[in-house]
Amino acid sequence: MAQLRAAAEPTRLRLLALCARGAFCVTELCAILGQSQPRLSRHLKLLVEAGLLERLPEGANVYFQLPPDADLARLMLARLPEDDLTIAADRRAAARIAADRARAASEAFRRDGADWDEMRALELPSPAIEAALLAQVEAHFGAGRLGRIADIGTGTGRLLELLAPRAEALLGLDASREMLALARARLGERGIANASVRLADMYRLPLPDGGFDAATLQMVLHYAEDPAAALAEAARLLRPEGLLLVVDLAPHVRAELLSGFAHRWPGFDDAAMAGWMGAAGCAPLPPVTLDGPLPVKLWPARRLAVPVVALPEPALTF
Repeated sequence: MAQLRAAAEPTRLRLLALCARGAFCVTELCAILGQSQPRLSRHLKLLVEAGLLERLPEGANVYFQLPPDADLARLMLARLPEDDLTIAADRRAAARIAADRARAASEAFRRDGADWDEMRALELPSPAIEAALLAQVEAHFGAGRLGRIADIGTGTGRLLELLAPRAEALLGLDASREMLALARARLGERGIANASVRLADMYRLPLPDGGFDAATLQMVLHYAEDPAAALAEAARLLRPEGLLLVVDLAPHVRAELLSGFAHRWPGFDDAAMAGWMGAAGCAPLPPVTLDGPLPVKLWPARRLAVPVVALPEPALTF
């Protein structure tokens, strides 16, 4: 009932319709709706308190989006008429904001010399890697639609775009605000409404246990100081039978990657990966080797159910 009351106001309904299509900060929402920041901040506060929006701080900005469990909000929005002139105008303004955001992110990356993609820089076989990843998803889940997917170290959000047609909801996590700006711009430009991004440390993800059907780490572990801890944290997010997918370099002798590209590890072998996955509570599946200028592997694993530890029976006393 509180959620219905919170949404029963035209501006708040417009805010919900916008935030259902992606994450926006207060400044962007002010520009789209043409209203003052104090006024919109009050509306946003009410929506957050009612559980209809979630608040995601990121540096100097705070982004707002629909939480994954906002079923009532989605039901209300589904009943809005498609030809509503106000909602249509808001969507056009949001599209302009998304385009401006994408240009700003790209310009900043070019200016700072970071308009760079590691897969491209290392000449890795991106189409083959993506095809292998999708094949693993289909082999594990079948042709049906997936639930929730977490992409750890999402970078520019390419995996979110790739998996969006198959998933109900996707969350990209990255420790770089610059990368998140690019990922958010990618999602906005392509109109991907079932994916969002969030600032997070891969060793301490601000998410509950067992909330995801799949977790991916693509070209992330070779930067990790502690790959075992990163895998354990990724596995923690998975429900039993959930799928863990790791794409990274196999052992190589390219020493310049450790200095020039700041890699911490010269690739990983199957035994080390299997040991870390097993320690994280996952059953390793057969790895996939992908040919290219550098050896690349995809290591899949299945999350095991948490074993039930039988407690000793108490001693009987007479």
